[in-house]
Amino acid sequence: METKIIDGKAIASKIREELKMRVKQLKIQKDITPGLVVILVGQDPASQIYVSNKEKACQQIGIASRVYRLPENTSQEELLLLISKLNCDKEIHGILVQLPLPKHIDEFYVLHTIDPKKDVDGFHPTNAGKLFSGQKTIIPCTPKGIMKMIYATKYKIQGKHAVVIGRSNIVGKPMALLLLGENATVTICHSKTIHIAEFTHQADILIAAVGKPGFVTGDMIKPGAFVVDVGTTRVDEKLKGDVDFETAKSVAGFLTPVPGGVGPMTITMLLENTIEAGEQYE
Repeated sequence: METKIIDGKAIASKIREELKMRVKQLKIQKDITPGLVVILVGQDPASQIYVSNKEKACQQIGIASRVYRLPENTSQEELLLLISKLNCDKEIHGILVQLPLPKHIDEFYVLHTIDPKKDVDGFHPTNAGKLFSGQKTIIPCTPKGIMKMIYATKYKIQGKHAVVIGRSNIVGKPMALLLLGENATVTICHSKTIHIAEFTHQADILIAAVGKPGFVTGDMIKPGAFVVDVGTTRVDEKLKGDVDFETAKSVAGFLTPVPGGVGPMTITMLLENTIEAGEQYE
């Protein structure tokens, strides 16, 4: 069986060309340039790289980008005050607080403060509730990007058994909801699941978002399955996925690599969410 390796960079590049046109149209029709603010608290090296990549991506397609780099000892009150000001800034359509935050700051409270219309990460309880109830809303970037990758291959989701490994609010839970919305039968597994391979062997679609490099091996995969690797753990200065690529590629029908798979799609969906927020702006 020949495994199709899904090129996330190529799919993301095609979408970004379309986004450039939407930015131009928004300027012509509403005289609006979509604006994204990223707030980074502290000096986490991985977060700094992500923020730089987001800045570059915004510049490439014409989104106005602004970054606030705040010291580690920034108080929660100072951060909330900044977010409140940005909520009222008419030039800003998207607000993203880079996670993780320092331990002295309540992550949930901070995310709850962002205007739901500007919550381009899709983490606000209002947007999470709309996703749960099947309403149109801002969708978290990584699950949204994964769905677009699947669509790009013309793979038929309806009626398939999807297994999601991971139950985070950022990936696992919204991923399961999106797959349900496409009429898949969905199972969620996690760190406490007993005999997890019994579930992965049944998966027509397998989403690995557990944060453990090489956790899913080829002998855990149903032949021909659509396998999406969300993991990005740095091991010996290299990014490693949750799926053991070498053993998986001889079994899976479709497989995303790390790097070059889900990552480029996540940032691209952030750009799309910012443009959509601009298009909805009144």
